[in-house]
Amino acid sequence: MSHLAAKEAADTRPTDERSRGQPAARLSLSEDFARLLAATTVPMPRDDPDAILDRVREERLSLQYEAELSYLRGDFARTMRCYQRTDGDDAARLRACPVTIVAAISRGDYQAYREIDAYLKRCAEVQRGSAVGAFAEQALATAAVSIIAPNMAPDWLKRGDFSALAPPARPNALYLRAKYLFCVHNYEAMLAVAQTALTLSVEPKGLTTTDVYLRVTCAVACHCLGRDDEARRWLVEAMRLALPHGFITPFAEVVAALGGLVEQCLEREFPASRGAVLGQWNHTWRNWITFHNQFTKDNITLMLTLREYQLASLVAQHVPYAEIARRHSISVGRLKNIMLEIYQKLYVSGREELKKYIL
Repeated sequence: MSHLAAKEAADTRPTDERSRGQPAARLSLSEDFARLLAATTVPMPRDDPDAILDRVREERLSLQYEAELSYLRGDFARTMRCYQRTDGDDAARLRACPVTIVAAISRGDYQAYREIDAYLKRCAEVQRGSAVGAFAEQALATAAVSIIAPNMAPDWLKRGDFSALAPPARPNALYLRAKYLFCVHNYEAMLAVAQTALTLSVEPKGLTTTDVYLRVTCAVACHCLGRDDEARRWLVEAMRLALPHGFITPFAEVVAALGGLVEQCLEREFPASRGAVLGQWNHTWRNWITFHNQFTKDNITLMLTLREYQLASLVAQHVPYAEIARRHSISVGRLKNIMLEIYQKLYVSGREELKKYIL
């Protein structure tokens, strides 16, 4: 039995009269994780987020906040070191996975990603049907929506059913739901979900990573809907929360998605942060492409629907569009639109690049 399974299977029966005065039984993984999750979703002080590190008493709690603060500042190596220090503590390791798996992606560290991915899949399988298993799936979904692979998101996220999740995990799940809707180009619903999540997490004196990302998500949704004035307002609001503390990552991640708005807002509101944000974007974008290329090679049939894969396979084999359209009872125009979506999803420019992944 794995350490993960053994810990969950540990005897947690109520103490009877004969055991009074004896040391308390060790918490099960479910109990330990629930306590840890509640303790590490407490908002950081808005005026000094780093003060949270002095307020938490346990090292495992401090590690989680340190990992998040480091990620927000673009210090992905430090985030990974925090994760490594959770070795042997399943609750702390699982709790650190969502931020760590995206740190691995941002670094282009495919090996680290695969190790975390395998750990989460084992956890989701062993803990299936529990809040622990649902959180493991949530961490996997964090990666899926970050690498634009919505087909790999869990069904509950696609439906927007968060009932299996512990309440402290739900605000972030709403953010992931909005990201999933971005991946499938449903921008109106994306904006509605992000705005709803913000109304549910109002904390005037507190700040969470999700608070910043929800505002950035609203900006991206508004931009996709052609509402750039609203997008700027959301983006500036997020910047005012984050940039005074050196939190550059949320903006570096959306430079391409916002088509120049990040640069405009930085120049007007935070010129001193412009170099740091754009510098991180330039560096991590190359890492992301390297990661995405390897990921696509290994997961092409998961990234595309069965129909998309069938069409892409025929296109890669140079079957004429008219013939493919006839076989699948669609118009040539519709086929071209589908292929454009596939190229965008895979970040390839055309048929020749597509061959590397399909054939």
